[in-house]
Amino acid sequence: MNENELAHTIIGIAIEVHSALGPGLLESAYKECLYYKIAQKGLFIEKEKPIPLIFEEVKLDCGYRIDLLVEKKLVLEIKSVEALNDIHLAQTLTYLKLGNFKLGLLINFNVLQLKNGIKRVINGNL
Repeated sequence: MNENELAHTIIGIAIEVHSALGPGLLESAYKECLYYKIAQKGLFIEKEKPIPLIFEEVKLDCGYRIDLLVEKKLVLEIKSVEALNDIHLAQTLTYLKLGNFKLGLLINFNVLQLKNGIKRVINGNL
């Protein structure tokens, strides 16, 4: 499954989770439910995946962690905020660049309709 097909599947799962839980919960609740539902579909998923920073050829553990990484190629950054802003987008893009990933989904569950809380983030450096 390529990144776009994977993203389509994950968006469907995220909509299921949002329909069941609704807005207003903590980010961690949505992350755990997404993790569970994605694993249930048989996809390989990693939670709180550490991602190192390479600076001057030195690998530094700075505490960067991807919320969810699906099939070692799709970054999921989960939020439950009033509104997504540029810093959330920058954070997701940084994870894509540091991990050399092509595609990420920035998902804000604190919306009435989840389709209004999803942003596709593409690593233009690849």
